[in-house]
Amino acid sequence: MRLVVTGAAGFLGSHLVDRLLAEKHEVLGFDNFITGRPENLAHLATVRRFRFVEQDVSQPFSVPGRVDGVLHFASPASPPDYQQWPIETLMVGSYGTHRCLALAQEKKARFFLASTSEVYGDPLLHPQPESYWGNVNPVGPRAMYDEAKRFAEAITSSYRRTYGTDTRIVRIFNTYGPRMRPKDGRVVSNFIVQALRGEPITIYGDGRQSRSFCYVSDLVEGIYRLFLSDRSDPTNLGNAGEFTVAELADRVKAMTGSRSPIVRKPLPQDDPKVRRPDITFARTELGWEPKVPLEDGLARTIQYFRTIVSS
Repeated sequence: MRLVVTGAAGFLGSHLVDRLLAEKHEVLGFDNFITGRPENLAHLATVRRFRFVEQDVSQPFSVPGRVDGVLHFASPASPPDYQQWPIETLMVGSYGTHRCLALAQEKKARFFLASTSEVYGDPLLHPQPESYWGNVNPVGPRAMYDEAKRFAEAITSSYRRTYGTDTRIVRIFNTYGPRMRPKDGRVVSNFIVQALRGEPITIYGDGRQSRSFCYVSDLVEGIYRLFLSDRSDPTNLGNAGEFTVAELADRVKAMTGSRSPIVRKPLPQDDPKVRRPDITFARTELGWEPKVPLEDGLARTIQYFRTIVSS
């Protein structure tokens, strides 16, 4: 297939590009480098089936020739990033999604939306099934991301109902692994970088808030299976295992051999207290569930950060 991937230079987008190329597809990648990094794609410089265009997909663009699939992964995805670029986040979730859907409709291609567990907000139902509508503050400090993704899901569903566009929606839960940025503000990278540098490991709140952590290769496998499937309804992908933030900090500290102290700061407004996916549909309809244990995934991620972080 000839596939378009937006956000191709990002943490997740670049791993997805690698998988699509390994499956012998041709890939055209877009990124505007707000949070994506050229080095994430540097190893593909001589790959003939990959072409890259620096492009903000919120602005008009075109793709000549055949397109079989449009996979829309462009967006800042961590709180410090989308709070630094709130308008850009809303634009790529709205205008960007609309332009990518229009491209898919024009080319009679399959459209794949990377949505997020953030559509559930600070959930009142635990774990979170796809049927849960969420508990989201539409004007809070996380609203630019939450509402951009909720809009993206709504317009994707509307294209499917109105025009018959072939669509897929994945709701991604916390994912980690190599190519995360040292300062992207996500809890796994934060803890690892702080531990390796001997800086205080910062826990926000009492540390009892829970998260599920999915290693990137597991997530990409689920994404690829969902893309090839016939399921058009939103689908959770994430690790059903649940750990507190304090437990994660202790594991990172032990695995890095760090002497960093653990410090606590106030929990930011609207930060979810719990987050764990119900992956029943992924298990039954895709035959998918994560394989990489947290210890193994953390070991690989710590090794990556050792190569790029100076103490």
